[in-house]
Amino acid sequence: MDIKDSNKEKKYDLEERTAKFGDAIIEFAKKIPKNAITLPIITQLIKAGTSVGANYNEADNAESRADFKHKISICKKESKETKYWLERTVTAVPELKEEARQHIREATELNLTKA
Repeated sequence: MDIKDSNKEKKYDLEERTAKFGDAIIEFAKKIPKNAITLPIITQLIKAGTSVGANYNEADNAESRADFKHKISICKKESKETKYWLERTVTAVPELKEEARQHIREATELNLTKA
C-alpha cells in the first residue's frame, strides 16, 4: 500500500468515525428525559455532536490547505463543545453518567486526532 492509499484509508476512517459519533450522540440524546432543564441541553448536544462529522466532510472537500485547516479546527471545537454538553447532561441526569463517559472519551479522542 503506498502513501496515497494509506492517506485515503485514514480519511475514510475519520469520516466513518465522525459519522458514527454523530449517530451515537443522537441515540444517546433520545435517552435523556425531556423537561425544561434538559431540552436546551439536548438541542445543543445534538447540534454539536452531529456538527463534528458535517465539518469533517466539509474539510475533506476543502478548496485549499488553509480552508482544510480552518474546517478541521471547527471539528475540534465542536467535539469540545459536545464534551461540554455531555458533562451538563450528567449534571442534569446523573443516571446517564456511565454512558456519557464513553461519549466524552470519544469526543476527547476526536479532538486529539490529526487529520
